[in-house]
Amino acid sequence: MNFVSIDFETANEKRFSPCAIGVVVANENEIIEEYYSLINPLMEFKSFNTYIHGITAGDVNNAPTFAELWPTLDKYLSNNLVVAHNASFDMSVIRQTLDYFKLSYPKMDYLCTANISKRVWPDLINHKLNTLAASLGITFEHHHALEDARVAAKVFMKALEEKHANNLDILLESCNMSKGRIYERGYVPPKSKRTHKSKRIYF
Repeated sequence: MNFVSIDFETANEKRFSPCAIGVVVANENEIIEEYYSLINPLMEFKSFNTYIHGITAGDVNNAPTFAELWPTLDKYLSNNLVVAHNASFDMSVIRQTLDYFKLSYPKMDYLCTANISKRVWPDLINHKLNTLAASLGITFEHHHALEDARVAAKVFMKALEEKHANNLDILLESCNMSKGRIYERGYVPPKSKRTHKSKRIYF
C-alpha cells in the first residue's frame, strides 16, 4: 500500500506563503522516494517563522515559486493517499496556495498522523511529532520539511504495524476513523468517530 507523506514550512502567518516542501513516498515496509525543495513565496518572511524553521528570504531568492513547482507536486499528490502531521495545516496550505495562484486542486485522499497516533498510542503525554519520534526512537531535525515528512511517514508505517493492518480499511476500522478528501474547490476533512465506553450498571 503506497502513500505520500508531506510537510510544508511557511514564510509568515498566511497559509499561502509556503517556503519549503518535503515529500516522502512509502509503503507499509519502507521509504521508496524522497523530494525536497525550497519555495519562493513572493512575499515577506516573518521573524517568528524564520526562528522556527531557519529559512530566510535570501535562502529562497533563486528557488522556484509554488506555481512553478506545482506540476511536480501534483504528480506526487493526485489520486494518492496523502498523510501529514496536523494535516489540517498542510492541506490548508495546499488549498489556499492553489487558490492564490488560481491553479486546479488535486483529487486526493488524506489522513492526519497526529489524529491516528492518538488512537494508536493514547497514553503518550502528547502527540506532537517530536514526542512521537522520541517514543519510536527516531532522531530528526524538527521543522525541516523533509525530515518532518519522513517522521510522519514512519509514524504512519508504525501505526499500520501496531494495528496489524495490511491495508487502509483495516487501519481506519481499528482507529474508528474516516479519511478526508480534497477535490476541485472543495474538501472533506478526515473524521475521528467517538468511541463508546460501555456503561456500568449498578445494582
